[in-house]
Amino acid sequence: MPEARIESLDQEGRGVAHADGKAVFVEGALPGETVAYTPYRRKPTFELAALTRVVKGSALRITPRCAFFGNCGGCSLQHLDPRAQVAVKQRVLEDTLWHIGKVEADLVLPAIYGPPWGYRHRARLAVRHVAKKGGMLVGFHEKRSSYVADMTSCEILPPHVSALLMPLRETLGRLSIYNRVPQIEVAVGDEGTVLVLRVLEPLSEADRALLRQFAERHAVHIYLQPRGPDSAEPFAPAEAAELHYSLPEFQLRICFAPTDFTQVNHAVNRVLVRRALTLLDPRPGERVADFFCGLGNFTLAIARSGAEVIGVEGSAELARRAQENAAANGLERSARFRTMNLFELDEASVRDLGRLDRALIDPPREGAIALAKALAAPRPARIVYVSCSAATLARDAGALVHSLGYTLSATGVVNMFPHTSHVESIAVFDG
Repeated sequence: MPEARIESLDQEGRGVAHADGKAVFVEGALPGETVAYTPYRRKPTFELAALTRVVKGSALRITPRCAFFGNCGGCSLQHLDPRAQVAVKQRVLEDTLWHIGKVEADLVLPAIYGPPWGYRHRARLAVRHVAKKGGMLVGFHEKRSSYVADMTSCEILPPHVSALLMPLRETLGRLSIYNRVPQIEVAVGDEGTVLVLRVLEPLSEADRALLRQFAERHAVHIYLQPRGPDSAEPFAPAEAAELHYSLPEFQLRICFAPTDFTQVNHAVNRVLVRRALTLLDPRPGERVADFFCGLGNFTLAIARSGAEVIGVEGSAELARRAQENAAANGLERSARFRTMNLFELDEASVRDLGRLDRALIDPPREGAIALAKALAAPRPARIVYVSCSAATLARDAGALVHSLGYTLSATGVVNMFPHTSHVESIAVFDG
């Protein structure tokens, strides 16, 4: 059985070693460790491997809190000290910025932390009936697999949601369409929880009675989704759930629908909005654009500063609800919203927004390369970029710095997903 000394972690949280002229990526191994491993995929220049034994361990290795860690694919770093997890993510961010964008920041910002457990207020749980395992399974997928992990609890879900896993398994297993409910979307607000059941066939009357009993017994709202996300409708209770989260520092209450995108980690989101606003530093009388604004998470906080802000969003429905959130918070005069295809912008379309003194960008994993190139027109003096992908941030940073002449003034990690290798970050560009 081969052995190797682990040199670093990659973007997936795997230990990186070199043996026989190849890079070897070992799941579960930590930097500085000597490990024995078993390859499960071999290529000419690299191998993927499973950890077999730790020959010499790292002082940063800890005992995972979750009994299902290693099988469940929801987490990949529970065996690494939480502070070290963030240090690894910071290194990944800096390396990616340099290798892809050929940029480095003048200043490294302090990492943004939050509670390490029970933080996941949004989740997609897989559902499958497996007779060999006793019936219904509800949870995340296993590592490197489409199988559903046989889990009875989850440390990163809010405790009251974790406690629903076994009752869900029991109730769903009693449905007549038990094998036609492939997933559950979980959405947790400050004062309510919604479970959106994807149903591929109609429910029987007995099924409906079971789900109504479940909703009442566990004080949750159940929605049914027969087709795409837009088809989700309240079932039990029949009235729509009043989901919202708050940003107390800005006296904001933001309402959302169960299938809307919201930040997974509410505690970290509060700190992130504060950090973004501090870095953006909007002033009364200035015009600010919030690109990929969603429901107004950053837009409404910017509006509280006294600046005039325009939220730009690709979804007309999200832009409409963002406008409703602005009105509900008394900000309809200072926050306006427009719908634009943000992946096909050019300088003319950005110029059409008018003077922009500052801009905030919070794109999905695809990044915002079209926008990064188009911002030459109004030339905001400062851009704050909130990223959920180090690779696309690096690509876009390269365009902003090398093509438009911006300076990457600062960047830092946002630990939105503790115990995973997911790297969220925030960056500041001045020009």
